[in-house]
Amino acid sequence: MKVNLCFYKILFVLLLFSSTTFSQQQDFIEGKLIDQQTNEPVIFASVRIKGRALGVITNADGGFRIPSVLKQYGNIIEFSSMGYQTKEISIADLNQDQLNLISLAPGVISLQETVVTAKNKNRRKLNASQIVQRAIDAIPNNFASTSFSTVGYYRDYQFKDDEYINLNEAILEVFDQGIDQLDDSTSEISIFNFDLNTDFKQDSMARSAYDYDSNRKIIKKAYLDIDGGNEFRILRVHDAIRNYNVDSYDFIGTLKTNFVKNHFFLRSSDTSKDNEELYTITFKVFHPNYRANGTIYISKWDYSIHKLEYTMYDEKRWNETRKKNKHGHKQKVIFDITTDYRRINDKMYLNYISFNNSFTLYIPPVFTTDYISVDMKRRCFAIEYNNLPEFKSANHLPNYDVKFQNKRVKLERAERLQNIVFLYPKMEEEEISGMLSEIVEEAKKGENLNELLDIRIENVRDTLGNLINQWTEEQYFQFREYFVQRVKPDSRAPFDNSFMDKSKPIFTDQPIIKPKDYKEYWMNTPLQNHVN
Repeated sequence: MKVNLCFYKILFVLLLFSSTTFSQQQDFIEGKLIDQQTNEPVIFASVRIKGRALGVITNADGGFRIPSVLKQYGNIIEFSSMGYQTKEISIADLNQDQLNLISLAPGVISLQETVVTAKNKNRRKLNASQIVQRAIDAIPNNFASTSFSTVGYYRDYQFKDDEYINLNEAILEVFDQGIDQLDDSTSEISIFNFDLNTDFKQDSMARSAYDYDSNRKIIKKAYLDIDGGNEFRILRVHDAIRNYNVDSYDFIGTLKTNFVKNHFFLRSSDTSKDNEELYTITFKVFHPNYRANGTIYISKWDYSIHKLEYTMYDEKRWNETRKKNKHGHKQKVIFDITTDYRRINDKMYLNYISFNNSFTLYIPPVFTTDYISVDMKRRCFAIEYNNLPEFKSANHLPNYDVKFQNKRVKLERAERLQNIVFLYPKMEEEEISGMLSEIVEEAKKGENLNELLDIRIENVRDTLGNLINQWTEEQYFQFREYFVQRVKPDSRAPFDNSFMDKSKPIFTDQPIIKPKDYKEYWMNTPLQNHVN
């Protein structure tokens, strides 16, 4: 299965180095948004400073942080999220010395008759797929067709055992020429600042590049081309709404022409966002090895797409917990994408996009052999291990298979001496001498001994319990996320700026541009605790 990257070859590499951070932890007020009824975190909710069109998005744990300097200005924070009632709180009422828990009350609208009321007041019954197709057809009208920019917080990281790993953060400004232009070839990106956050765990193996040659780090049943590019570019091309008229990820295809015909659609309970009623339409697709589930939220007023959630699953594998996922089954996630837009002056602008995929990391064996040789004095083979082998398994003859010139050599006994095991052949003295002498002579000539001598070892463990030559398999998630803090509707890319080189990793030798207002933006670093 190939994750298509819109005809662009993208380098799936993560290179890291340090830089200057924006601010220290004590300069922020921290909070966590929770559901009033369930106490579960409200993720990806908007946290806006009222009247300033500036804010952040809550993290996967519902957490957020805002600069403490805003407290002295008497600002009001507005909290909003799909399916919840909007809530306002004065920053002055927030505690700077502890985590502020803020609850949102659900605000779900009941399912009404299947009728769409358009701007022209015409009423017509439409089924779910027809509503979706109308929304796609309306993209050119509902999304900005002239130049604009978004300033936001970008991060990429790995995730394992409810823990953030290798967290990289940046503040970026994306100059977009509008929905009529191809995003990847025309948009420009300025980097205000970036940071390798060493407060979080670092894992050099998980940080390494995807490697489909040696299969050390791979995405099972998916593939990303590894020829140039960076993680932010990968994230941008996975916005199927912005790139509605070019090829996108699997089964979405080209949103404009393939999405409706590739999926089965069903209406669900209507909801709301920012006081606007939305249709909630779920969709799915099944194939022998894959399944995909998702939800699309569409305005009842003008068919604008507010949110698209899409998850691809491996139909042949269950997830690690064996618990049902958000779509009611136990299949393993291959990748998951959420794209959220919000309305500003009757046009839709990106609010956030989150793209994550599972990947498998194969860890080299802990217990191996350092050297295999012959011991002429003892008249035997000598196997030197890198760790002290456990006595019983090291001396158990069935754990060794020795072949000389493709013929099996019977063994008489094995003898462990520290981390070396001596294997004594069961044959006549003259045969032993001839065999060992031939091996030594070939070795002196620098010949490859693999065809002459073959020793296979299995079921031997070291004293710590590690099995000989056993690779271990670790499962991770790779995240790339961009959360918009401010939209500038009529902003154009400056002619004299140095922009990000899209053919290189974002954190490698990229130009840093700090505009006069860059201090107004901040990194919404995740809370340093485990995520449920």
